[in-house]
Amino acid sequence: MKTNEQSGRRLNSGRLWPLLLFVCLLLVPNLAAAPKDNWIGTWATAPQASLPGHVETFRNQTLRLIVHTSAGGKQVRIKISNTFGDQPLVIAAAHIARRAAGADIDPASDRLLRFRGQASVRVASRSLVVSDPVELDVPALADLTISLFLPETTEATTSHVLALQTNYVSTETGDSSGAVKFPVAKTIDTWPFLTGVDVAASPGGAAIVAFGSSLTDGDGSTDDANRRWPDVLAQRLQKDAGGNNELGVLNEGIIGNRLLSDSHSPRQAGGPFGEVLARYGDALGEAGLARFERDVLAQSGVRYVILGLGVNDILFPGSFIPGTENVSAKDVISGNRQLIARAHKKGIRVIGTTIPPFENAIFRKPLISVSTPEKERVRQEVNAWIRSSSEFDGVIDFDQAVRDPNHPTQILLTYDSGDHLHVNDAGNFAQGNAIPLALFKTR
Repeated sequence: MKTNEQSGRRLNSGRLWPLLLFVCLLLVPNLAAAPKDNWIGTWATAPQASLPGHVETFRNQTLRLIVHTSAGGKQVRIKISNTFGDQPLVIAAAHIARRAAGADIDPASDRLLRFRGQASVRVASRSLVVSDPVELDVPALADLTISLFLPETTEATTSHVLALQTNYVSTETGDSSGAVKFPVAKTIDTWPFLTGVDVAASPGGAAIVAFGSSLTDGDGSTDDANRRWPDVLAQRLQKDAGGNNELGVLNEGIIGNRLLSDSHSPRQAGGPFGEVLARYGDALGEAGLARFERDVLAQSGVRYVILGLGVNDILFPGSFIPGTENVSAKDVISGNRQLIARAHKKGIRVIGTTIPPFENAIFRKPLISVSTPEKERVRQEVNAWIRSSSEFDGVIDFDQAVRDPNHPTQILLTYDSGDHLHVNDAGNFAQGNAIPLALFKTR
């Protein structure tokens, strides 16, 4: 028989449950609102159409692609793009692992990737797929291998041309995606199909997108060394004591890319115009205004974008394309303002970069001089607006970082890669070190 005392204890206990739960939620706030997965990009590259007459073809072979991370994480997924493909892309198997050396992997880190639970995937033309996440300890500033088995004859109609990274194609036909010792038939210096690697981060994690042309893509820096200025920024963030080590840095630069016009505009049959466009074709990319949605706004966890387009809009007319396509400083400023507005609408902070010097700049194949006093005036006017307009959320002065103090319209000799336009490794370090880390606040 229950006593009144026992009944009272149970009654009081029942009344205490809501209070106890409330106290627990106060003490352990994560129980009240468990954070959702926060995916951020740790590596990315911009998809490009293949070079005319140089489409890489793979026949029942495996690609082993090397990427260098910026931020680390415990879960990972990849993005595969068939953006410029007219036919479906078939991948029969995909693996991710930590790189050991060369094309070989750490076998303990090898993970089979799935796509909606399936080991194979068919990527429709003009589309992109994201793999299912897998558990993997992904270190910051480390090399990963992504292996893709292509069972059919496959043309790399979507790729990234200036990888500055040695990648590998298998000798053996059939699936070598999980091979510890990769059977190498040949090396390539492009990134076919692969456009992104994401890691799961804490709620404070985010991504920075470097959006630009060859100056961002790393032209002039050393192959296999990760010395582009976005790489330098990633290294600094990981060493920063201010809590920025959960910031990924994504390089969305494309050689020859313009802010206002794409590579279709215009085409001429003869002369230097036709020779350059015949060599590079659509690989120079869509206009920055057109690709901004895909290459910036759609990136995982993007919170900041560093804008670095406009130099080719200024340099190309009269050099690679007819002078009738000359742009004014107002044109370049207007394009930047459009990107600022679109990013701000998504809550993304926009950081502007000044255009480095280009006096005496040349294009080597074919040999063409691309600078003029009028183009220099446009550069100076655009830079003055970037520095003084207060329309950006922050400014990085790449011009000041690499110019010759005694001849400020030229790149400092020790930073010049040789064409008086692109900087070498030392110049990339100067640019990367000129970026104020206070621009990026994760908390």
